[in-house]
Amino acid sequence: MEKVNSDKGKITRRAALKRMGLLAAGAVALGASSLTSCGGNERKRVILYFTATGNSLYVARQLADKSTELLSIPQMVKHGRYEFEADEIGVVFPIYGQMPPNMVRNFIKKAKLNAAYKFAVLTYGNMQFAAVEIWDEVSRKAGNTFDYITSILMVDNWLPNFDMNEQIKIDKHIPESLKRVGADLATRRRWVEPTTERGRQIFSQFIKDRGLDPEVGYLMRSEDYFIVTDACVGCAVCTEVCPRGNYKLTSTGVKTAGDCDFCFACIQNCPQKAIKFAELPDSPFLAHGEKNPNARYRNEHVSLWSIKEANRQ
Repeated sequence: MEKVNSDKGKITRRAALKRMGLLAAGAVALGASSLTSCGGNERKRVILYFTATGNSLYVARQLADKSTELLSIPQMVKHGRYEFEADEIGVVFPIYGQMPPNMVRNFIKKAKLNAAYKFAVLTYGNMQFAAVEIWDEVSRKAGNTFDYITSILMVDNWLPNFDMNEQIKIDKHIPESLKRVGADLATRRRWVEPTTERGRQIFSQFIKDRGLDPEVGYLMRSEDYFIVTDACVGCAVCTEVCPRGNYKLTSTGVKTAGDCDFCFACIQNCPQKAIKFAELPDSPFLAHGEKNPNARYRNEHVSLWSIKEANRQ
């Protein structure tokens, strides 16, 4: 027998909805933020993210609600945590040359994502012709098939080609993109953003021109591509923002060495602009140096402290 409110002689709202058959229907309509999980608890969402200049962290935060747990992929790798369980699990990361960061690629190969719905959001700054298809293939091979994969245009932080001062002036329609993705996730849309044959051809030529292995992506050595100048004051920011912990503060100054995702967290976040690219006239990446050595970028909604928290090793 349904419980009756003795004060007003009415059944509870939940009982009334149940009688009308609307409780389950309302759960689907309200989406991720509704009180619909089994047992009446809020649906739990986990979002795993990789960030260097804050773009992907900002997107992850915007897609989160009060029942969402935000987890940094570099921190999960640091602590050896690869198993996750929730009603929904998402991954948000930037693409480099159409490809996921090497750390993200290796993470998804080891990860066990237990969820009824899995989604991925890829941030990019200029072009993403084949990025969604590449992630779909990488994740499927790893046994982690995603129900929904899309991309969002953001500020491009690729310093060799773009002036950061000019990039931030461009309207990338970010709020509109976030609204679109948020609505898709609320209804648990199952959709993979399509890739064209032209997109595949452009990616193939890009890989060939730059001598990259599509199975690896960008994986450099930081000591070959970055130098620390005399402008360094030893603040140690670089030692905390690098997701691989490649920077060390020594008695003779800051030194860098190790596998590098080319995420540019070090050079973009250095307060003194003391980290520079090495002069490499024969490099397919740095033959022309950088567009504007005096311009640096971090997402305006993300603090330096947040980048440190996400990446420090």
